[in-house]
Amino acid sequence: MNIFKNNLIGVHAALCLPQRRQGKEVCLPWEWNVGRLVVLCFCGISFLNLGPAPEKVTGYLDDCTCDVETIDTFNNNKLFPRLNKLLESDYFRHYKVNLKKPCPFWNDSSHCGIRDCAVKPCASNEVPGGTESASYKYSEEASKHVGECEEAKRLGAVNESLSEETQRAMLQWTQHEDSSDNFCEADDIQSPDAEYVDLLLNPERYTGYKGPEAWKIWNSIYEENCFKPRTIERPLNPLASGRGESFIRPTKLFGLCVEKRAFYKLISGLHASINIHLSARYLLQDTWSGTKWGHNITEFQHRFDEVLTQGEGPKRLKNLYFLYLIELRAVSKVLPFFERPGFQLFTGNENRDRDTKNQLLEILHLTKSFPLHFDENSFFAGNKKEAAKLKEEFRLHFRNISRIMDCVGCLKCRLWGKLQTQGLGTALKILFSQKLIENMPESGPSYGFQLTRQEIVSFFNAFGRISTSVRELENFKNLLRNVQ
Repeated sequence: MNIFKNNLIGVHAALCLPQRRQGKEVCLPWEWNVGRLVVLCFCGISFLNLGPAPEKVTGYLDDCTCDVETIDTFNNNKLFPRLNKLLESDYFRHYKVNLKKPCPFWNDSSHCGIRDCAVKPCASNEVPGGTESASYKYSEEASKHVGECEEAKRLGAVNESLSEETQRAMLQWTQHEDSSDNFCEADDIQSPDAEYVDLLLNPERYTGYKGPEAWKIWNSIYEENCFKPRTIERPLNPLASGRGESFIRPTKLFGLCVEKRAFYKLISGLHASINIHLSARYLLQDTWSGTKWGHNITEFQHRFDEVLTQGEGPKRLKNLYFLYLIELRAVSKVLPFFERPGFQLFTGNENRDRDTKNQLLEILHLTKSFPLHFDENSFFAGNKKEAAKLKEEFRLHFRNISRIMDCVGCLKCRLWGKLQTQGLGTALKILFSQKLIENMPESGPSYGFQLTRQEIVSFFNAFGRISTSVRELENFKNLLRNVQ
């Protein structure tokens, strides 16, 4: 009965007839429309069978040779369980972030006052002892040099100078942080405002943050930072369907080159993934006896149902699969960086760190076995000068999106928005650093290509979010079958 009632409420907005009250058109309470909905049902129109989006998402994806079914099988049966377990480890569950940075684009210091928007940072004794000292770089030689420097300072040594080799390494690391290959504006983790957050204790879920403030964020992302045909009217938010607002339909993106289409689909896929998380971990009950979180079918249908979204829902979900392929490809490409003998996932617990690295390598080798990887060589091909210009434009667009995350009013949404944009930016950095990764030495600092701890943690957690979304689609398919 609860599922029945929830779905009645969910389709009420789509099926109710406006009534004029005091000169205004209003929609009658949902209970008043039950009769109208029941009549529709008895007339052979099942309001629950609105064309559930997951059932429509099948076959091959645009701009690549992979199909949805291959991704579902690989992710749900092989990758998701292993990746989920890895992300529960101490190394990957602790993420250092600055949630107090001001918005760089408009003056708005307001924060969401809703209880579920809050983020609880870690106390100093809750963070693994070796995590902070491992925030630099992760080759054995790098850890050795940094450790020697810290030890010299601690003992008040007279000679605090570094060797010439170490100075060169430090210079390379500093240059790396300001590298033009970075697709995100990373937080200064040495800032006093930067704090560690336990991601398992601050899960991504529905917080109640919505309305004009949330719309402003996504509108800024789509309107100002997505490649688009010049003839399309704004605003461009593709989730604006059903609200009387204009939006880009993905079919109109075919006037763009493959790189610009891909950029839009990555952002759309990320947006779809976030909305799946919010629908899958929704506050269903909040009473004196406790809270209950779970799947909200109505919320999912509102965002992805083919009828309610005027045909856009399945396209958004296909963009999610495209994003999955891009991040999966990056995971498979970065294997040489992590499998070097000197690389450490350092938290201070040697045995546990060794197990975590073994788990990671198992996942990386598994991703290499995926049969239909995306071919990133199709990006930025052709005229070298034009390709370089397009790549830089691509990078700056995405870098700007990472800065917009500091404008999100809900702190929990800001946390996960910053993590996932940094993770996707790291994936792009990996894909566009293929030659540097291939030419890395087996031992010693890899000057040409580096990943910070923040990039590593955000990269795998971001991919974990996408992997979870693909798995949750299967859950929603089953739930929708059960209520039809």
